[in-house]
Amino acid sequence: MVDAANLVADIEALGEKLGQAKASITNRFIGQERVVDLTLAALLCGGHGLLVGLPGLGKTRLVDTLSTVMGLDGNRIQFTPDLMPADILGSEVLETGADGSRAFKFIEGPIFCQLLMADEINRASPRTQSALLQAMQEKEVTVAGEHRKLGTPFHVLATQNPIEQEGTYPLPEAQLDRFLVQIDVHYPDRDTERDILLATTGVMDAQSTTVFTAQELLDAQTLLRRMPVGEGVVEMILDLVRACRPEYPDAPQIIKDTVSWGPGPRAAQALMLTVRAQALLEGRLAPSPEDVVRMARPVLIHRMALSFSARARGDDLGALIEQTAESITRTQAAA
Repeated sequence: MVDAANLVADIEALGEKLGQAKASITNRFIGQERVVDLTLAALLCGGHGLLVGLPGLGKTRLVDTLSTVMGLDGNRIQFTPDLMPADILGSEVLETGADGSRAFKFIEGPIFCQLLMADEINRASPRTQSALLQAMQEKEVTVAGEHRKLGTPFHVLATQNPIEQEGTYPLPEAQLDRFLVQIDVHYPDRDTERDILLATTGVMDAQSTTVFTAQELLDAQTLLRRMPVGEGVVEMILDLVRACRPEYPDAPQIIKDTVSWGPGPRAAQALMLTVRAQALLEGRLAPSPEDVVRMARPVLIHRMALSFSARARGDDLGALIEQTAESITRTQAAA
């Protein structure tokens, strides 16, 4: 009972601290509360986020603000077609000492940080994109045969322009699967855009304050994994992920007719973590089936692909995922 009471107290304290962090973030990144929640959820789960949106919607500003608020050492890489893996990871150089001796010295690249912004990640060649695969999964890189640990914690927030695709290299499925969530950044509504206009065209720019430290974020990630998840939520996650696989015999017919390939087990793991983060950000002690519905689109949309005929019809994959999740919720409620 004492352990349970301590867990409740720790979760409530973390919820309050997250409220302060959100207030500090929205001081500079106005509106877009859902975008802020999903980005915070990615950090709380120890994962990475893919921010998809048009230029000028504040993606870079959001990542810069997160670096300050969460107390993380941040770096930014502008991905371009001529960027090489060594420009990200670093390289060994031959250094001559004062006595004339020579030795190789490793010069760290910008990936050696705690929060990396990979700006327009799909503009780099596949060779350069692949430099992030080991880093995102194993939190280390291998250079000249030596394993080198990255920052602790280590997170990648990558941006991608969904419209301008000339001269870009679409991310392969293996790399997309390493992103915990895809965060769609849309145009702000009129009132929000008015607030942005007034706040960013004056003499003084709004500032954010540091709320977390790197160690406190690590502690929060551990606490999140201790949050209880009801059996109904676990079953719904399994039902949803398996229903989105067209090869699965019990998948809905619309999935079989529309989806080319579905999500793997990593999607279920991502849902288990993100529904906890969603509950935590709303001040609740445990996730509910409604949290699964809310997190279904950002967790699954980049882990699935429409068939050629579905793309030709203009089908909306996000809407299909939400429809499938809501259908499973109704089925569970009726059981």
